[in-house]
Amino acid sequence: MTISLRIPLNADPKQLQRLHALQASFASVCNALAPTVQQTKVWNRVALHHLTYRSLREQFPELGSQMVCNAIYSVSRTCRVVFQHPQSPFNLARLGDKPLPLLRFSDNCPVYFDRHTLSVKGGQLSMFTLDGRMRFALALSKADEATFNEKKLREIVLAVRPDGLYELSFLFSEGEDEAAPATLAANAAEVPEYVMVQESL
Repeated sequence: MTISLRIPLNADPKQLQRLHALQASFASVCNALAPTVQQTKVWNRVALHHLTYRSLREQFPELGSQMVCNAIYSVSRTCRVVFQHPQSPFNLARLGDKPLPLLRFSDNCPVYFDRHTLSVKGGQLSMFTLDGRMRFALALSKADEATFNEKKLREIVLAVRPDGLYELSFLFSEGEDEAAPATLAANAAEVPEYVMVQESL
């Protein structure tokens, strides 16, 4: 069983600027990766990492090694949805012999974190940004604290809600044998709204 926990961030204007800058930089890495996917038809996370990690680290030194890895994960995850989801108009079976379309990530695309780039401890959240760690106080219920302490954390996503508020989503699971988040997403979602698909002529 998976458990999803959403936490809005009470960010001041300066913090909002930092979050937006991080989001735009993350999108830039995703967009730098997209042509490689289009040309090679490789979006397996491990294979894509081997193809692109070194050049991305040189191109985006400010983002750090772990966030580059998270961007590779984001592109791999999104490609599973776009090219493998049965309802996607860009499913490989529908494309046939046509070349893959190019994916373009908007500046408000979700940002993926992990335990190296975001932590929650003692009611305090600490997260990576382009200019150092940013911290927020969290008012967690006892049930939420128990979830953080007892469940396996699978995925952390920063996204902007329709009202403009930033929100963190945490996906937990009961054990190691459950499906990975990317697989769950590929089975449950259509083409994400933050992705523009440019078809080849």
